[in-house]
Amino acid sequence: MTQGAKVRTEIRFVLNGRQMRLSDVGADDTLLDFLRIDQRLTGTKEGCAEGDCGACTVMVGRLTPEGLRYEVVNACIRFLASLDGCHVVTIEYLGGPNGRLSPVQQAMVDHHGSQCGFCTPGIVMSLYALWMEHERPSVPQVEVALQGNLCRCTGYAPIIRAAQAVTEYGTTTAEHLTMERDTVTTMLQAVRDGARVEVAKEGNRAILPADVDDLAVVLEAEPNATIVAGSTDVGLWVTKFLKRISPAVFVGHLEGLKSLEVQQDAITFGGGVTYTEAQDVIAQYYPHLSDYWDRIAGWQVRNMGTIGGNIANGSPIGDTPPVLIALGASITLRKGDVRRVLPLEDFFVAYGKQDRADGEFVESITVPRIRDGHHAAYKISKRREEDISSVAVGMAVQVDAGVISEAVLAFGGMAATPKRAAAAEAAMIGQPWSEATLLAAAAKLPDDFQPLDDMRASAAYRMTVAQNLFQRFWLEQSRAEAQLMAEGL
Repeated sequence: MTQGAKVRTEIRFVLNGRQMRLSDVGADDTLLDFLRIDQRLTGTKEGCAEGDCGACTVMVGRLTPEGLRYEVVNACIRFLASLDGCHVVTIEYLGGPNGRLSPVQQAMVDHHGSQCGFCTPGIVMSLYALWMEHERPSVPQVEVALQGNLCRCTGYAPIIRAAQAVTEYGTTTAEHLTMERDTVTTMLQAVRDGARVEVAKEGNRAILPADVDDLAVVLEAEPNATIVAGSTDVGLWVTKFLKRISPAVFVGHLEGLKSLEVQQDAITFGGGVTYTEAQDVIAQYYPHLSDYWDRIAGWQVRNMGTIGGNIANGSPIGDTPPVLIALGASITLRKGDVRRVLPLEDFFVAYGKQDRADGEFVESITVPRIRDGHHAAYKISKRREEDISSVAVGMAVQVDAGVISEAVLAFGGMAATPKRAAAAEAAMIGQPWSEATLLAAAAKLPDDFQPLDDMRASAAYRMTVAQNLFQRFWLEQSRAEAQLMAEGL
């Protein structure tokens, strides 16, 4: 924020078709509570209150350089203060005059996609968002869109049939959400005044910096503030642990943290780039991460969660650190006008402790472009979709003339921090690229890690599955080599 720029003391957004201006907003007020309690929009349900079941799914539209973009999010862990400049769409807004159902809703009725109905509004919102992007979605596209929506009674087959039949009931161009895009865009542009936003309720403060430079100023003044990016973890601090996060500094709206630069030798992701925003670049430049990326939580969380937030949170079971460490990633930390760069693996010091000073924030992540060699990423979890990792692994191996010259093996869930397997790596360097070498390296893992027992996996299971992944790595890579040879490449 430039010197002399104003501070606004209310958040402004559009709720369905109404403009909202709110000043009595606390840092930990959730969108779900606002919708259900304050606005009596009770179609949006509370199921898990931790962004896991999808019953609270709504759509949030925001202005991007490419125009107005709608995304599904979990209202239970989305904070109200973060909605400045957004369009919130709930289930009540999808239908037409006189109670006419939207095409998605009618398809769900006709294809028997609902039984008890509790989860249905969230499922409808996810399918509606998918329909707006893909009028005739494939089964895999529907399955990915529904990763974050759990249904206990209907079963997913009729829901998938409904999703694929929506175009029989109408077209996206005839939907009022499409027809009013220009109007909504104008309304959202009108609230973009370049101001810092500061709101509070009973001393519970939320701050939305005007830009990245203003963020640096705010954090120097509030060095112990809670930085909230996507709130996919901080939201649980509030809903599950009743933790106070005031003062909270929200950064998810800052376009300056959403830069994505493709350079000749590396790609730099702004700290606020979400998993969804990074997805196309990941698929193009790091293809071995494409399937892995689809297994990071569900669609709602990928729309909210950020790469920088996943790193800065420092969880030993974060999905992105192991695979990014294996690629040689580094991060840029900023405090005021001072920046410093360090290897990502050096950022994690101990459990709950990172090399980040008070008032410092993750400004960007730089990931080297992938080189020839053998690369893999694995995620082990109790549930395949929408689950937290028990073990996460990134592997990168370079082979010259049949001999391993470099090996980076990074693990999450095996120690108090994301960590490289130094002993296993050393067992590979200078050895032939072979199954025997990889199995010998796997045998060294107990020298690197003493995993913990917890609710997600026992120590013995973690060690066993981590060692087994060496075998999987060999089988996959040798099969890929054989395929290339067969194709004459």
